[in-house]
Amino acid sequence: MDLRTYEAILDSIDSPIVFADNDHIIRYLNKAAKVRYYEKRGYSDLIGKSLFDCHNPGSKEYIKRIHDRLLAGETAIFLNVNKDQERITVVGVRGAAGKLLGYYERFEKGTEPPPAN
Repeated sequence: MDLRTYEAILDSIDSPIVFADNDHIIRYLNKAAKVRYYEKRGYSDLIGKSLFDCHNPGSKEYIKRIHDRLLAGETAIFLNVNKDQERITVVGVRGAAGKLLGYYERFEKGTEPPPAN
């Protein structure tokens, strides 16, 4: 498959996907993420910018701790339920050899945390 097919698959997901690499640089936003962050929240040109540019210092440290857990081998880390009643989970993206390539936030409708593993 080519890159356009992969992007079409990700754009068909109705939840925002913002992928950041291991340096916390935003590398990809799907269509739903562009609507949420560009149209609804007024951000622009997030691709290539650091996640830390749009988060406060406390959030920066929290993101670093979550990233450390992903580097240590965790695959998905439940964060919370937001004001829109979406469960937010950070998901690590790994290459074929298992090396962490980066991460994204997964948004799921519903208020209950996912079941414990």
